[in-house]
Amino acid sequence: MAEIVRFAPSPTGNIHIGNARTALINWLVAVKSGGEFILRYDDTDAERSRQEYADGIAVDLDWLGIKPHRVEKQSARMASYDEVAQKLKDMGRLYPCYETADELDRKRKRQRARGLPPVYDRAALNLTDEQKTAFEAEGRKPHWRFLLDQETVSWVDGVRGEQSIECDSVSDPVLIRGDGTYLYTLPSVIDDIDMGVTMVIRGDDHVTNTAVQIQLFQLLAGKVPNFAHHNLLTSATGEGLSKRLGSLSLQSMRQDGYEALAVAIFAVIIGTSEPVQPLADMQALADLFALDKVSRNASKFDMADLGPLNARLLHEKSFDEVSTRLEADKVGGDEAFWLAIRGNIEKLGDAKEWWNIVEQGLPADAVSKSDDDADFYATAKSLLPAEPWDNTTWKVWTTAVKGETGRKGKGLFMPLRVALTGRGHGPELAAFLPILGYQRTLDRLS
Repeated sequence: MAEIVRFAPSPTGNIHIGNARTALINWLVAVKSGGEFILRYDDTDAERSRQEYADGIAVDLDWLGIKPHRVEKQSARMASYDEVAQKLKDMGRLYPCYETADELDRKRKRQRARGLPPVYDRAALNLTDEQKTAFEAEGRKPHWRFLLDQETVSWVDGVRGEQSIECDSVSDPVLIRGDGTYLYTLPSVIDDIDMGVTMVIRGDDHVTNTAVQIQLFQLLAGKVPNFAHHNLLTSATGEGLSKRLGSLSLQSMRQDGYEALAVAIFAVIIGTSEPVQPLADMQALADLFALDKVSRNASKFDMADLGPLNARLLHEKSFDEVSTRLEADKVGGDEAFWLAIRGNIEKLGDAKEWWNIVEQGLPADAVSKSDDDADFYATAKSLLPAEPWDNTTWKVWTTAVKGETGRKGKGLFMPLRVALTGRGHGPELAAFLPILGYQRTLDRLS
């Protein structure tokens, strides 16, 4: 079945990797089923929503490889919400409440003290017109609650399996604030109905909202989409992620030079039964992923683990796959250069350092050659083969140097590596030496 799914971020900050996990899972389900992905901005909070954040979300999703089939803004659909809200009021399913936040808090404390669950007591249903008028004369503005049917709501969750919630243990939820603005629940349901959403995939912090939304779906549309609640990501130390705190933002990962595909693979596969592994592209990730592979337990997103995956991904890339980006970074090497250095970089930007070592000489922080090796370098210089060079030149040269000096192993190879690259580790010198060429090699041995 072709699934119609949606990702509904609030443009109130930069999205983090936890938000991206939700977007990616929705996208993969759409891709795998031949369905449709809707990007729907939850921008009804006019004070906190910013166009710059909406633009940033679009850039982040595009970087990940997510291409929405349609884009919607809730701020453009207020008339629809008002119409449905009035319908619910006329039906008696939305009712006005005048308690202040302090009064509600005191009620909850009294209930807890008596050993009762802190569920709203529906006192507002008993208010007379005179009492409502008196409250409004005091300057109180009503918030509006949805009158729940006190029943057991059950559904088969795409991740969590059979789920049920007893609605008599849930407070009638506030759908409209005292200032007339909508909370998330009602606009979300109305949009899902109007846009034909067939599966709602979101974090498992929304499980408790599902019974309320199912009742709204049944009341307003007579049918309910499927639901799937995936596990959440935390920081490496187990803390929840927050846009407000800038936790693990996609923007920062992009600016730090990580591969979008590595981020996507890591964000999706951790917390599933599949091992984290390099994949060719997003289609391969879609083929691998399935909702029934997702764990119920939160998973830690550790940047220390992203780096090795990023490196493994780059190590498998052909020159054709990276040549345009290398050129943009002013890395002038050809395929031979790329094949020589790709196994020694963690991010593509690291290639620039190796190109500079080729073109500009040893880096400022180069490992110093030992004075004790002066005679060794003189001998190595005298035995340097004539050009043309290829991948056999290194072996021919070092065999000759070994025979002349008696050095072998690390004592033979490390001084040469330091002299030629200024580094104690790096690309295989058999591949790197022809890129340096005869004259550069000669100069660095001097």
